[in-house]
Amino acid sequence: MGRSRRTIPEELLLLALDPATGTTAQPQSLDLGLAGAQLVELALAGRIAPDGDRIAVVMPRPTGDPTLDSALELLRRRGSPVRAVHWIGGPRLGLRQVYLAHLERCGMVHAVAGQMCGVLPTTRYQATDTAISREIRARLDSAIRTGVPPDPRTAALAALAHAVGLGKHLYPGNEGRSSRSRLRDLIRHDPMGGLVAHAVMDVQNGVAAQPRRERAATPPAARATANGVPMQARRTGAMARAAAH
Repeated sequence: MGRSRRTIPEELLLLALDPATGTTAQPQSLDLGLAGAQLVELALAGRIAPDGDRIAVVMPRPTGDPTLDSALELLRRRGSPVRAVHWIGGPRLGLRQVYLAHLERCGMVHAVAGQMCGVLPTTRYQATDTAISREIRARLDSAIRTGVPPDPRTAALAALAHAVGLGKHLYPGNEGRSSRSRLRDLIRHDPMGGLVAHAVMDVQNGVAAQPRRERAATPPAARATANGVPMQARRTGAMARAAAH
């Protein structure tokens, strides 16, 4: 895969990078989003394909992108299709740092060393070309503003941005409420992006133990204490999250 096109994980990380502070928004959920973004990019490259709520390798040939090829090889070693929620929630956290280092090697960001409270060493990251970040943001803004169905890459990027909670970072305050809502609605425009975005949200909500069709078939009494959390409490939390967006 050539470097003429930025990958979705790279774009998601650049969206999350705060130009004022040099830190990333939503750092914990961003790891999950980057794992999902790798799946979307591999699907667009024809290496994997969805199989229900699972991911199957259909072409194990490397893409030429080291970070994507590492994920592809791990998927290939599974030997059978893997559920998206299990892949995204698997022990591969730390992707944010992996991709920050990757972007630094590619010359898209540069690291700035500093100190917290004058003692603890810190590292901030600044984009080397802010026009790239503006172009990525402009694609999302256009899709939100015009209502025209976006291309699959932009739709998947929007779905993942919503899934990891970047809506408040990109469109803050009450004035950004309608934009956050439309960002969420873009999830329906790309099936693969929608699959991984829902998987990211399921992992965050702790409901990845069962496939969606099995959860739907679970008797209400059993669902009431799913994962040890009363359903009423989960419903209240979900309503609060929806209102926040």
